[in-house]
Amino acid sequence: HVQLVESGGGSVQAGGSRRLSCAASMYNPSSYCMAWFRQAPGKEREGVAAISTGGGITYYADSVKGRFTISQDNAENTMYLQMNSLKPEDTAMYYCAAGLGGFCGYSWYRPSMYNYWGQGTQVTVS
Repeated sequence: HVQLVESGGGSVQAGGSRRLSCAASMYNPSSYCMAWFRQAPGKEREGVAAISTGGGITYYADSVKGRFTISQDNAENTMYLQMNSLKPEDTAMYYCAAGLGGFCGYSWYRPSMYNYWGQGTQVTVS
């Protein structure tokens, strides 16, 4: 059974930074596609970034390219999302997700690709 626990959310001023963490309990962490999604009130869940843990290939939504960085620490079974130059429109609940298979591919942004989800951590930018 895979458990994902997000942390690092909170309130931040526009232009500021925040780092989210996702602690994962899984055997063989290099065999997953890991991703961050977000969901604002009244909106659909949106793929933010993903990483193929087997090879480190990363994917980003256009709205966060150049501002957010996804990374992993396989030794610690932890994934990160470094968020810089935050904007009010980045306000959302952020979720960590894991999908079986170490390669994400170009459908990484589809929630249906992922088998496991965390409970989310709120980020509010004002």
